[in-house]
Amino acid sequence: MADKPTSGEILGVPYNFDRPSLGRMISSYWQPGEGMLVEKPFGVGYTLNLANWRSWIVVLVAGALLWQQEQSDSGADEDRQDDPVEVIVDDQDE
Repeated sequence: MADKPTSGEILGVPYNFDRPSLGRMISSYWQPGEGMLVEKPFGVGYTLNLANWRSWIVVLVAGALLWQQEQSDSGADEDRQDDPVEVIVDDQDE
């Protein structure tokens, strides 16, 4: 039985199933001079390069959206009241 490769590309998408070391993990997420997306140190696809300023904008926008979602969820709980509601039905027979 032939050994299957643990890293490579399938249809242009990189994969790597080698056991990651701490040094490889750090060097994968911090690659100065590279683009915003770099190959994942383990798994399939790409991840953010934290040495690129564009990646920090993505992280900040995602954080702001999550914070906004949490604020709107907590605000909706506070606005909700269990007081009775009066309903007026105007039924006119003409």
